[in-house]
Amino acid sequence: MPTSPDDAPPGHPPLDVLPDDSDHQLPPVLVKILIGGGFGAGKTTAIGTLSEIQPVVTEAAMTVRAAGLDVAPEGSRKSTTTVAMDFGRLTLDDSLVLYLFGTPGQDRFGFTWPNLTAGALGGIVMIDSGRVADGFVAIDYFEQIWLPFVVAVNRFAGRDTLPLDDVRAATNVDPDVPVIGVDARDHESMKAATLCLLDHVLARAKGGA
Repeated sequence: MPTSPDDAPPGHPPLDVLPDDSDHQLPPVLVKILIGGGFGAGKTTAIGTLSEIQPVVTEAAMTVRAAGLDVAPEGSRKSTTTVAMDFGRLTLDDSLVLYLFGTPGQDRFGFTWPNLTAGALGGIVMIDSGRVADGFVAIDYFEQIWLPFVVAVNRFAGRDTLPLDDVRAATNVDPDVPVIGVDARDHESMKAATLCLLDHVLARAKGGA
């Protein structure tokens, strides 16, 4: 067995310049995260805020026929709706990359949810505190499939926001589910929400171990 640079087999580099496997970095872990919630709660905005790439969005103009179904929050100028999904990517560090999938906010697009939730690690439910009930569909679905999630109350500019304790009571989520305030337009705010979700996932995993 070679024991010195001079003992390297013919045609091979000296042993002292061979690559050190200890320096090889493992590829990052890819994690799927869902962002759900009611229509106009800030899902598309949140993904656009978080994503390091140009997000893929499936926003379509609201039609007259859908006007009675897709009712925007009071004071909102929203004139489009997500008809399939939104997608973005966020690299947290060299070891972890999040793939962000935004779900449609309307019940009539519920048939897309099984495919969107497949393989997901957890979810963020965006809540407009003026329309808390709009988030019940996402909360109920995540609970039914045992997907860990956090409730993120979006603080819209110029609008009053319910206290977080009131939102927790209204949503009736389990005591261990984090209910946090966020600004969907602020990167650091939404990044903190994703970190909160990851902590919640780890805590649930340890609790179930």
